[in-house]
Amino acid sequence: MSAPIHAAQRRDALAPPVLEASGISKRFGATIALRDVSLSVMPGESHALVGRNGAGKSTLVSMLTGLRQPDTGSIRFHGEAAPPVSDSEAWRSRVACVYQHSTIIPELTVAENLFINRQPTRRGWIDWQALRRLARGLLDTWQVDVHEDMRAADLSVEARQLVEIARALSYGARFIILDEPTAQLDGDEIKRLFRRIGALQQEGVTFLFISHHLQEIYDICQSVTVLRDARHIVSAPVAGMPKDRLIEAMTGERGGLLAADARRRAPLRDAPAVLDLQQLAGADYRDVSLQVRRGEVVGLTGATSSGHVGVGEAVAGLRRPVAGCIRLHGEALPPGDVAQALARGVGCVPRERHREGLVLGQSIGENATMTVPHRLGRFGFLSPARKRALARDMISALGVVAQDETQAVGSLSGGNQQKVVMARALANDPDVLVLIDPTAGVDVKSKQALLAVVDRVRDEGKAVLLVSNELDDLRACDRVLVMLRGAVCAEFPAGWEDSELIATIEGVNLNENA
Repeated sequence: MSAPIHAAQRRDALAPPVLEASGISKRFGATIALRDVSLSVMPGESHALVGRNGAGKSTLVSMLTGLRQPDTGSIRFHGEAAPPVSDSEAWRSRVACVYQHSTIIPELTVAENLFINRQPTRRGWIDWQALRRLARGLLDTWQVDVHEDMRAADLSVEARQLVEIARALSYGARFIILDEPTAQLDGDEIKRLFRRIGALQQEGVTFLFISHHLQEIYDICQSVTVLRDARHIVSAPVAGMPKDRLIEAMTGERGGLLAADARRRAPLRDAPAVLDLQQLAGADYRDVSLQVRRGEVVGLTGATSSGHVGVGEAVAGLRRPVAGCIRLHGEALPPGDVAQALARGVGCVPRERHREGLVLGQSIGENATMTVPHRLGRFGFLSPARKRALARDMISALGVVAQDETQAVGSLSGGNQQKVVMARALANDPDVLVLIDPTAGVDVKSKQALLAVVDRVRDEGKAVLLVSNELDDLRACDRVLVMLRGAVCAEFPAGWEDSELIATIEGVNLNENA
């Protein structure tokens, strides 16, 4: 069911579009990033912009926010031509983008972030009292419940996003682009954010909403535009775009997401345990015991604060547990030691691919093979030919779309970057594969390819610990363990019902009388 049409939309039905982009094209060298793309966003609506990684969304947003000049085409706000790219102040008064990765400066206060580079002054000095007063008024106006003197680093992800929205509104912009706003939020935080978006729409604020979570489009948006292969494919009311048609428009293929589903697999019988966690405890989890057998995919899920990510990072050596034991093939794994985990047979796709999984300035070949120098030569001498051959094999096996193995990882789409991270995790032929949010922020087609890899390595006899909140990810698991407030609270065999699993993650008892 799509989101309702707000009163602000009905009131402004005859007004010109808040944004009208017509015939936008952009080329970077030989690469066509956008080809004759048009987009119209009406006042007071939440309009979804979707497409696979590499479809052109980021390039379009960079032009809608005045960061780049289109090669051809025009952009209009409220019927008037967009200002020159050089006039950043004029752009800020028309449009703002709240990115997935916050632009808030952690060491400054909320007030300082809200009015950075435009603080009120008195006799040449910052007037701190006036700054706090202005910040408090702005936060109250837009109902952002944080203290103006709070250090930004101490804010929750949810609060940082609301502060960024308030800052954008303070410039006069009433058109906000939200880029993957729920990527780091749990269920309750997402619900609160959506309520705030709805309230802001009632106040006449218009949103362009970018998300890979298709259900969110139906929860919050009234219209949707699909890009594919740098082209505009369709714009339509969300109510008239069923999910299968939306996925078909994004991928160009019929049939929707063909993800792995453990219900179709033969059950495991008497497979030995490869990974054994015994009463593991860390900063946000305690007394976690679980086993993953050879040829088994075990899902570990929970709300953002449940501790499930911490457990996965402990197995991979990224975080040091404070108590308990991790055993591989019956032998204790040194805690908090990535090199030892790798040497003992643990491969990992970390949660933050840009911070922990990739060196963006290096090539695909360098990134994919950096964990296996011993396979590339002897006595400290690496064979460039071996490195190239191994990288090419990985590119082929995982379907990385690139010119060749020398292309910089930073120039790839998000889905292809994630495939390179997966290639690096598999390069050492690990016995245990730890996947933490492996399909976060990737398009439908890349998600399908990554989950197919999970199915394949299971068939090869590897043990897989898949840490995720994505239902499509968890359907690839032979069983799913749910964590709540730092402890494992339930286990679901393959074939679980969405409603029951989600309710358990959220700590809701469906059998309890209202």
